[in-house]
Amino acid sequence: MKKIKSWLNIGILIITIAGFAQENQSIKDNNVQLSYSKTTSIVFPYAVKSVDRGSGDILVQKAKGVENILLLKAGRQNFAQTNLTVVTADGKLYGYVVNFDELCPTLSLTAGLISNFDKDVLFSGENENQKEIEQYAHLALSKRKKVSGLSTSKFSIQIRVNGIFIHQDVMYFRVLLGNNSRINYDVDQLRFFIRDQKKSKRTASQELEILPLFATSDISKISDHSQLSLVFAIPKFTIPEKKLFTLQLIEKNGGRHLELNIKNSDLTRLEILSNI
Repeated sequence: MKKIKSWLNIGILIITIAGFAQENQSIKDNNVQLSYSKTTSIVFPYAVKSVDRGSGDILVQKAKGVENILLLKAGRQNFAQTNLTVVTADGKLYGYVVNFDELCPTLSLTAGLISNFDKDVLFSGENENQKEIEQYAHLALSKRKKVSGLSTSKFSIQIRVNGIFIHQDVMYFRVLLGNNSRINYDVDQLRFFIRDQKKSKRTASQELEILPLFATSDISKISDHSQLSLVFAIPKFTIPEKKLFTLQLIEKNGGRHLELNIKNSDLTRLEILSNI
């Protein structure tokens, strides 16, 4: 009787492990099975930039609020074999053969490189390679060379740009954020924009916001008596005459707001990052 129970327990364990592996496997080949009644998710290492379905019989969409997860489902029962092609922000091309399997679909997958199939992609100039941008941002963060004179402080909060770098069509601003007060600084947003140097009383001030391509860390709080150093990757730009490049730090549910203005002449001190 004890032997029967032991064999039953072993059988249950094997089934459990098999089910877990089915739901959490990594793609080791290029085959994906989809179901009509269940959703399959594929997690990629970088944001998905492009998706192409071989057939309209499969349904694909990004997970809500997430850039690197695709959700897939069969659009109809027993569809013919088709394929799926995905391009991610790190310049990789993924390809999968997709089949219908209502009983045993693959449910949760982590995309992995498949030799002789996944390839590097050369993005156009308007669509920079995210992985390369991240590498150069971290390189800029580690550089010893510093610039001085680009700082402002108020309410015991400080913004300082101590490094400006460039590689090809991307500029990298190394920013130091300091909090010398006894109160934590909750960051609502840190904005970058070009605006008029002087605001006329009779005309509205014009602002052109520049959205960073990447930041080395996500800031939500600057703790009391602490400093944060991070790099923002921004599409290259020049500052028109009578305008300024402004960094604006806004406190969440507070009033300790700061602005740091940078002139066109300040950009001449930038350092060119050598190829990695």
